[in-house]
Amino acid sequence: MELSDISQAQKERLSHIDFRTYFLGEVGRSDLVARFGIGEAAATRDITLYRELASANLDYDTKLKSYVKSESFKPLFKYSPPQVLAALSQGFGEDFIGSHKPMVRCETPAELNRPILPVLAVLTRAIYHNKVVKIQYRSMQSGLSEREIAPFVLVDNGLRWHVRAFDRNRQDFIDFVVTRIANPVIVDDKPEEHESREADIQWNRIVEMNLVPHPNVPHPETVEMDYAMQDGALKVNVRAAVAGYVLRRWNVDCTKDHKLKGAEHHLWLSNSQALYGVTNLVLAPGYEGTA
Repeated sequence: MELSDISQAQKERLSHIDFRTYFLGEVGRSDLVARFGIGEAAATRDITLYRELASANLDYDTKLKSYVKSESFKPLFKYSPPQVLAALSQGFGEDFIGSHKPMVRCETPAELNRPILPVLAVLTRAIYHNKVVKIQYRSMQSGLSEREIAPFVLVDNGLRWHVRAFDRNRQDFIDFVVTRIANPVIVDDKPEEHESREADIQWNRIVEMNLVPHPNVPHPETVEMDYAMQDGALKVNVRAAVAGYVLRRWNVDCTKDHKLKGAEHHLWLSNSQALYGVTNLVLAPGYEGTA
């Protein structure tokens, strides 16, 4: 049987099997039942058909009582990085059947970098199964190095995607740019307690930022409308680990006396003291530290 002979509805279910196997490493009947509201018998038929179309992609794990990604896995469907990342991060857009067009005319800025999907797939499987990964990594400061990391979350900073992980080389939690990672290999090893998400102080700390219209803006009411401010302020709770990214993305003036003059600075951080101890504030426009 060929994909062209299969109904659209069943193609969507086959795509779900393919997607979960590629990016999460496993799929079972219960996943199809939960996602599509079908019976177990129908889910079994879908998995059987998938195995007919891609016989080398799945192995059955008797302990998990589920199908897992085989070593010879090759995706049955084509994927685009933006759609994959939308599906992984927001839980929708995993229908990779046919061409997709916007519902209304839209234009978005050009993406200058995109994760390589085979690399991303290893990282997402490691996150899903709580595994350690060996990688080659290129940094601006030290060039190429080999690392052993324990990843636990993908982070979109507005310009590019990172994976936050414990770095066994540096013995600290680090943000790794996904496009700088090469040749990732999952290690059959789970993170130690001090390497887990629960031990990442910067990730677990929540910072409340008070953003107000920049005093240099001639019509602050316009900024208040832009950001749906209440009483002239926008209170934003973010993880300390991503605070610098948020402030840079929105060009928030972080100087204590709002001295940045650029027209791009519509917002001012009025409570810079709340950021004491946040480690990535080198990214925050004009941040000077606290007294």
